[in-house]
Amino acid sequence: MFQNLSERLDSVIAKLRGKGKLREEDVQEALREVRRALLEADVHFGVTRDFVARVREAAVGQEAAGGLTSAQQVVGIVHAELVRLLGERHRDLALRTSPVATIMLVGLQGAGKTSFAAKLGGQLRRQGRRPLLAGVDIYRPAAMEQLAVLGRQIDLPVHLDRERRDVVAIARAGRAAARERLCDTMILDTAGRLHVDEALMEELAALNAALAPDEILLVLDAMAGQEAVRVAEAFQARLALTGVLLSKLDGDARGGAALSVRAVTGLPIKYAGVGETVKDIEPFHPDRLAGRILGMGDVLSLVEKVQAEHDQVEAERLEQKLRREGLDLEDLLGQLERLQKLGPMNKLLGMLPGMGKLQAQGMNVDERELLRLRAIIQSMTRQERRRPELIDGSRRRRIARGSGTTVQEINQLLKQHGEMRRLLKTIGRLKGKGRVPGAVRGGLGN
Repeated sequence: MFQNLSERLDSVIAKLRGKGKLREEDVQEALREVRRALLEADVHFGVTRDFVARVREAAVGQEAAGGLTSAQQVVGIVHAELVRLLGERHRDLALRTSPVATIMLVGLQGAGKTSFAAKLGGQLRRQGRRPLLAGVDIYRPAAMEQLAVLGRQIDLPVHLDRERRDVVAIARAGRAAARERLCDTMILDTAGRLHVDEALMEELAALNAALAPDEILLVLDAMAGQEAVRVAEAFQARLALTGVLLSKLDGDARGGAALSVRAVTGLPIKYAGVGETVKDIEPFHPDRLAGRILGMGDVLSLVEKVQAEHDQVEAERLEQKLRREGLDLEDLLGQLERLQKLGPMNKLLGMLPGMGKLQAQGMNVDERELLRLRAIIQSMTRQERRRPELIDGSRRRRIARGSGTTVQEINQLLKQHGEMRRLLKTIGRLKGKGRVPGAVRGGLGN
């Protein structure tokens, strides 16, 4: 998402490079392009107008100071205003510690409430809480079944009642079930409609009155543009919403909802869904999203992803093994699997500064290459992975058949692995003697 907007803003800023003091006509011309880019991204027209006015006020007459070019100074101004537009800082959930905190998810049908319930449950468990999922969508049996399936996938308890028609009674029973199971949080997946109607609002108001939830979070489709803003205003008029959850922020639409909803409603965006799996959820950080939009990347989120999957004990074991004998193919398979747990490689590369622009020019990682390597190694026996020198001609033919590759590709992998193993063993020995260069040392041990 935001690729087109990022390209347009980059083009605008490129025209300002080389200028000293920014003249009003320079700023006006640039801001016309910014305004057009925001409107094309389906940002609310009032939000666009106010954003452009603030950037103009901050930019006109600014000297390029402190070693910055005028273009860099404009980037700083636009970044600051984007952060302000998106909410300035991350605002987490405010949940009681006892007996059972309640989070009520509301929104239209198709916005992604049920998926977000599971994603949020997994996120809260990683934070040390004990969540239970409860469903009260009595109109769509598929919604209850989906919640049950997602709960099993992430091993979270789920409370459902397919017999009752009283949503308030089901929700109260869900909270009682949470207490019995020693859960401290109930995430309530409510029913939606294709559009806002009175019956839906009355049902949600009844649930609100009965449960007094800690958080009432509106799930919005990030790809819905200005329509998402109109939905938010309709829900806010009837419910005391505490925040917004944006689903499908990884989509390829224009992203106007993300840039509009905070400014129009005043509601903080608390979390974003960034993929299809239950792990694809991120705390919403305005400064990080602003950095992505301006092509600065999002290194902090990338670091957090790596840390979440990082096993310090395993890392130390691998380092010790590397010093003694190098990395075998069993270790390489483990590292490939860890790498793929972080998510699609092109998505990870997009978090690095400047990579979004290169990806737009066609530079991407072929995920099939990683899958091919995994298939080859998985077609080997454990003994072959640990002692690749055992793999003779007949074994290579068997591995090729098992992995759907060719003997030449097996030969290439073994050759590359042999070279890598020799290099890493050499570096490991040097490190053990304290003679490895600092740059290499930092990349191996820590």
